[in-house]
Amino acid sequence: MAKLFGTDGIRGIAGEWLSSQMALDFGLAVGTQIKKKWGRATVAIGRDTRVSSSMLEAAVAAGLCNAGVDVNLLGVVPTPAVSFAVLKGKLKGGVMISASHNSFEFNGIKFFNGNGYKLSDAVENEIEAIIFEEAESPLNAEPENVGRCIEKENCLEDYAEFLIKLGTNLEGKKIAIDCANGASYIIAKKVLESLGANVLVIGNTPNGININKDCGSTHIEGLQKFVVESKADFGLAF
Repeated sequence: MAKLFGTDGIRGIAGEWLSSQMALDFGLAVGTQIKKKWGRATVAIGRDTRVSSSMLEAAVAAGLCNAGVDVNLLGVVPTPAVSFAVLKGKLKGGVMISASHNSFEFNGIKFFNGNGYKLSDAVENEIEAIIFEEAESPLNAEPENVGRCIEKENCLEDYAEFLIKLGTNLEGKKIAIDCANGASYIIAKKVLESLGANVLVIGNTPNGININKDCGSTHIEGLQKFVVESKADFGLAF
C-alpha cells in the first residue's frame, strides 16, 4: 500500500505530490471515518503563513464537508493552538496545515484526534487504505447534510489567554524573539509582553515565501546578533 503519513503527518512539496487533490482525498477519508463513528461532528483547521497553506486548508475542508463534517477555520495559528481548540470545543479532531521548520515550498498536514494528540498508526493505516486501496467508499453527504465551514476569529485570543495564565512574571526582562515569519508572529510578542517582558522582534513580516528563510530555529545567526546588539537578556527562536 502507498504510504501517506511520515513520522510527523503528511509532508511534501505543495502543488506536486502534496496537491490540492491529495488534500481533498485526505479530508474526505478522514471525514468518512468521523461521520461513521460519531455522526455529525466538527473538526478544527489551522494553518501557517506559507503561500500554499490557504489552498490546502480549502481542499481539506472541502473533503470534510463533503462527508458531512463541520469545520471550524482557525486561520493562522501555531500548531498547539489547534490541539487547544479541539479540547476547548470538545471537537472530534483537528488539522494543522504546516511543514514546521521546512522552507516555503514544502507543506504538510497534521491530524489530531479528539484528545489533541497525533493519530495512532492503526488509524493512519485506515485512512491510507481508503485513499489508495479504496478499502471503503468515501461518504458523500446528502445536499442538506453537507458540512459547514465557520470562521473562528477568537481562537488566537483564547489560546493567548491560556498561555498567559500558565506563564510566569517576566517583569524587567528584555527578550529578543525570531518568529521565523511563521505562525507565531502574531501571538508570541503579545503573550510575552502580557507577562511583563520588554519584547524585541525579528522575523515577523511573513509574505508567504519567506517562512524560515535565513531566520528561525534553523538559522539562529541573525537572532544571536540581534540579542547582542539589543543587549537582551536572552533570545527565543521559533
